[in-house]
Amino acid sequence: MGAISDVVHLGDWTRARQWLCAMGVAVLGFTTLSDLGLINPSHTLYASTRLMWLSTLVGGVMFGYGMVIASGCGNKALVRIGGGNLKSLVVFVVMGISAFATLKGITAVLRVNTVDTMFVDMPVGANLNALGISSLGYFLGAALLVLVLRHKDFWTFDSLLASFGVGGLVVAMWWVSGHLGYVPEHPETLDAVYLATNSGRIEALNFVAPVAYTLDWLMFYSDASKVLSAGIASVGGVLLGSAASALQSKTFRWEGFANPRDLGQHLLGSLLMGVGGVTAMGCTFGQGLSGISTLSLNSCLALAAIVLGAVTSLRQQAARLERTACA
Repeated sequence: MGAISDVVHLGDWTRARQWLCAMGVAVLGFTTLSDLGLINPSHTLYASTRLMWLSTLVGGVMFGYGMVIASGCGNKALVRIGGGNLKSLVVFVVMGISAFATLKGITAVLRVNTVDTMFVDMPVGANLNALGISSLGYFLGAALLVLVLRHKDFWTFDSLLASFGVGGLVVAMWWVSGHLGYVPEHPETLDAVYLATNSGRIEALNFVAPVAYTLDWLMFYSDASKVLSAGIASVGGVLLGSAASALQSKTFRWEGFANPRDLGQHLLGSLLMGVGGVTAMGCTFGQGLSGISTLSLNSCLALAAIVLGAVTSLRQQAARLERTACA
């Protein structure tokens, strides 16, 4: 959200370039892992023969709009919780509950019977690789890096660490869930299985469904079927890392809601993120980095919709502030 906000309000592309650079690293890393045979790209969460155009567009707009009025996406909420922000703790809980309801509950039934019914069958795969262009992943990944790194003002320690660090983490998660966590023959079922994910497919970083599964794991901890997945571990890792950073930099401070309107906006935003993130099959991380790295067409649509929703919400906020100032 910060990257989009900087572009809309300030014309500053620094954080947007960090995002694009991380995207390029993730694309190159995923393509390399696939070509080396370390992961099977057809087994990822984003591999599909259906272009779910309505689900990704509607869900993406909902998520993008919601993350602005909730003061950040799911990952940002975790970072802020680590810094002592109690508003983000409310966002975390409400987003997780609404996401779980959209995975398996009442809004899941609504999703399946409405937007999920509209799709385009693509037997060769809803993926840019279906174009048949050899080494497309390497070309697109390198193009993103060149697009960003040609700007000399981008060559700072913070920008490079954020870009290559986050992109590298996405690649590492692909390797953990798709290679390290792969069992060719489960001793009980004799089926091939991916042990590190809740979906049973290869996943990378995402901060919508894993938040829902984190709440589920905490509430039903004594249930032996509730296992600690890589997604749940990443949620805990972000919380611990942000808390350590806040304490080390002495920026940790408790923060609550300013007034009932502030509370209402965050409740609505977190609800939109939970429902929209599951409907679009990911967030700014899940679709904007992890999904994009697989060159999924659904991820491209979802990312465009998230940006559209966020820009719309940001412009509405700006117009509201202008009216308030004039009054």
